Amino acid sequence: MIHRQMADRTFTPDEANSALDQVRPLAERMVELRARLGELEDEQREVVRIVAGNGSGEGVGDARTPEFTKLARELQDVVDELTSIGIQLKDADTGLLDFPAVRDGEDVLLCWSVGEPAVEWWHGLEDGYAGRQRIDF
Repeated sequence: MIHRQMADRTFTPDEANSALDQVRPLAERMVELRARLGELEDEQREVVRIVAGNGSGEGVGDARTPEFTKLARELQDVVDELTSIGIQLKDADTGLLDFPAVRDGEDVLLCWSVGEPAVEWWHGLEDGYAGRQRIDF
């Protein structure tokens, strides 16, 4: 996936919060999908370990179940929908998203994560989550 530093679209804090009606269910589904895919990956690693332990190596190549393939496709669709809105995905496991914005003439990112009630934080392009500050614009 290619991510530009700043998207073509920018959001005001009000626009980012309004977008949450559409974004929140997508982000929540993304987190659920990542968790289930992680479980399936763990199960597959165990199967590979057991099969490889029998010395034959048979079955090791059958790494992806139909469920994994289906969920991975759905996850990609969710990510594509989020990015088509103009949002930057920072962490699919936690549902951490950034909305490109402009503050005092500078490009910044409005930061939101699944579980937060609203888009209330921003940070500079290089600051990341650790540099989050309350929205004051």
